[in-house]
Amino acid sequence: MLKRLLIILSILALGLLLYSAFVENIFSPRLSPKDSAEITLNDLNLKVEYNRPSKRDRDVFGALVPFDKVWRTGANEATTFETNQSLIIDGLELKKGKYTIWTVPMKDKWKVMFNSKQYDWGVDEKMEPMWDPNYDALEFQVPTQEIGVTVERFTIAFDNKTGHLNLTMAWDNTLIEVPIELKKARTEK
Repeated sequence: MLKRLLIILSILALGLLLYSAFVENIFSPRLSPKDSAEITLNDLNLKVEYNRPSKRDRDVFGALVPFDKVWRTGANEATTFETNQSLIIDGLELKKGKYTIWTVPMKDKWKVMFNSKQYDWGVDEKMEPMWDPNYDALEFQVPTQEIGVTVERFTIAFDNKTGHLNLTMAWDNTLIEVPIELKKARTEK
């Protein structure tokens, strides 16, 4: 009896594995893989976790990502930003903690929102952003920059090469920079 049960369970497990591998494609790479960007400066630790959609010969801003509509700032799960210290962004305080980042791409500028609510996913079943503006901790605008190279995969990074920390986002031929200051450093000036 125990031998039959083990055989049946083995057949079921093998069937689930084959189904997952061939029907659900669980072993194929994601179209928008997960990634993260981190920086540590003295006692400051910043981390962004996001998913990286590809351009794949498509028009991105104004088409795939419509202008003047809230975007989950990546693909799949909502993009998160975490800081262990309070920051000054665009002259406004962002308290230490974990946030989701939402953006509204426009032709010459982007609206950027740091939202205190944590979302399981970036969009609902109708592909509408799950962003709730009632939880926005910060909202500001930054200009877009046209860059001379094509960025195939959406990329978020920290740039501190000039001693001025920026959170950068780039995709296709568009780049934005979000200036970040440590709150303590700002109050000492």
